[in-house]
Amino acid sequence: MSRVALATYDPGSAPSRDRDLGPLVAALRAAGADAEAVHWDDPDADWAGYDLVVIRSTWDYSGRAAEFTAWAERCAKATRLANPAAVVRWNTDKRYLGDLAAAGVPVVPTRYVAPGEPCGPRDLPGGHDFVVKPVFGAGARLAARYTPAERGTAAAQVARLHAGGLTAMVQPYLERIDVSGERALQYAGGRLLHASRKRAVLSPGTAYDAQKTAHPGLEPWTPTTAELAVAESALAAVPGAPELLYARVDLVDGPDGAPCVMELELVEPNLFLWLHPGSLERVVAEILAAAAVPTRP
Repeated sequence: MSRVALATYDPGSAPSRDRDLGPLVAALRAAGADAEAVHWDDPDADWAGYDLVVIRSTWDYSGRAAEFTAWAERCAKATRLANPAAVVRWNTDKRYLGDLAAAGVPVVPTRYVAPGEPCGPRDLPGGHDFVVKPVFGAGARLAARYTPAERGTAAAQVARLHAGGLTAMVQPYLERIDVSGERALQYAGGRLLHASRKRAVLSPGTAYDAQKTAHPGLEPWTPTTAELAVAESALAAVPGAPELLYARVDLVDGPDGAPCVMELELVEPNLFLWLHPGSLERVVAEILAAAAVPTRP
């Protein structure tokens, strides 16, 4: 019997925001695994006691990125970790978009502004709406949309991010997202699992530090041939060509209408299994197959 830990966050007294977690644990147990959900930062967790640790909903990591990546590396030394620790370290920092662009993958154009680099109102876009967000973030945390008239407010946000030691990202706001939405293509074991679409997350006038609805209007989606091609090119560009137990590629339409990568989620993407009930069995099968692989020769 395989022992499997699904790494999640500690919600405290509130219910978990991971709607998939309970059903996934139950399905793994029904399939014969000794499965349980474990808080990734539980100091008493014995990660070496599991055949596989699957990072699922560690959704508080972005404010503790260094601590989280250090945990992933310790965990990977103790047992098999999915996805691998090297992938976690690369993918938690959104500067990976630059690596994808260098590999020829169409991505949302991104400028990075590190602490110490000047970024006043005149350094920000003056001819179109734009987005400012940190390189470490999830669920639109600390992200905001601005008009050219709001460059002063945006510059203040960059300064706040810099004060916290964070590199800022500046991207054009791709207006087609307001019509065609954002599509999430999700993979399990290297093959397409299902796809979803949601409405735009960032609303005009919403403060960067305001709570946001991460997945508004979520619905099933059938990906186009062009979307599949871009998603697969992004996955092929991951350094080291690692085996990925799961992946999510978030796509939006560029000015020309062609899809491009907004984010490549390889650490703790929401899989939306509750929206695609038929996918649960396949995810369980992939997890059990990964747990059966020996961690050491």
